[in-house]
Amino acid sequence: MPGAPSTARRSVLLTVLPCPLGKKLRTGSEIVTRRKIDIAPGPTQGRAMADTTHFAPEHDAPLEYMRRTREYYLALGYDNPYRWAHYVDAPFQPLKKPLKDSTLALITTAAPYQPDKGDQGPGAAYNAAAKFYTVYSGDSAIDHDTRISHIGYDRKHATATDSNTWFPLPLLREFAAQGRFTLAPRFHGAPTNRSQRVTIETDAPEILARCRQDQADAALLVPT
Repeated sequence: MPGAPSTARRSVLLTVLPCPLGKKLRTGSEIVTRRKIDIAPGPTQGRAMADTTHFAPEHDAPLEYMRRTREYYLALGYDNPYRWAHYVDAPFQPLKKPLKDSTLALITTAAPYQPDKGDQGPGAAYNAAAKFYTVYSGDSAIDHDTRISHIGYDRKHATATDSNTWFPLPLLREFAAQGRFTLAPRFHGAPTNRSQRVTIETDAPEILARCRQDQADAALLVPT
């Protein structure tokens, strides 16, 4: 009858593994047949699905880094939330030659250790005094003591004991010795002073100029 609720069974073809004919699922409203599921009117299967799937627990979720940063900036007294740099496109530039024939420069946001600027060791509390505000460069052939206490990283879940996670210069020297690439003679430090204008108009052009001076073909940016 037109307008009356339909009680007919509906067949949905799926590519599923063959199951025993007539096998009933939990509430009995779905009957699984070979390569077919007959769906009949019946209560929702939501609870049964939740019971049989392997979902992660509610607490196992990514850290809401962007939301937390916005809230942090508002708490600092700024009159508007932090606005993340978000571009429609990226100026991707493919390598013009194989990596093994290229010169690679390291760019880091880690700061040189400053003994007079307070605690900067692993797990140290956020230390704005340890920030740097101009681009710096260093000799790639020797070791350097760099720290990240000036960065707002997750101190609860990260120990910050392995400096290769923020300044992998020793590893890059090993890889260069293996012939994977040629390491540029200098690495460069990029300031993190929360100013997109300064980063775009001052710091980035300066780092690019220094990479070109070293005839680098590619750069590895290791932010923290």
